[in-house]
Amino acid sequence: QVQLVESGGGSVQAGGSLRLSCAASGYLYKRYCMGWFRQVPGREREGVATIDSAGPTSYADSVKGRFTVSRDNAKNTRYLQMTSLKPEDTAMYYCATGVGDCYSKGLASGLFGYWGQGTQVTVSS
Repeated sequence: QVQLVESGGGSVQAGGSLRLSCAASGYLYKRYCMGWFRQVPGREREGVATIDSAGPTSYADSVKGRFTVSRDNAKNTRYLQMTSLKPEDTAMYYCATGVGDCYSKGLASGLFGYWGQGTQVTVSS
């Protein structure tokens, strides 16, 4: 069983920055993919970024150049650094993990089996 806990959300003005954290505990498979997703009420969950346990990262086009995903293996924590935030980035942000590589999962939320409770990000204009 894997537990994920997000933190770091909050309210910022457009152009600001936030760093989200995702602390993982429990059993982590040797090869896994950690993803960040976001959801606005009434809309489908959207993939934001992934980081593979082997290192590769990927990003949705909407956040490329503004968001950076990273990890601290010693702390079993993944991060999503968000800069140049826009009002359209406002959403509940979730981290998730799934067994296997990120390449085979892409940003498909259905392929991630474990989810955190989410942290709210609100960007005002």
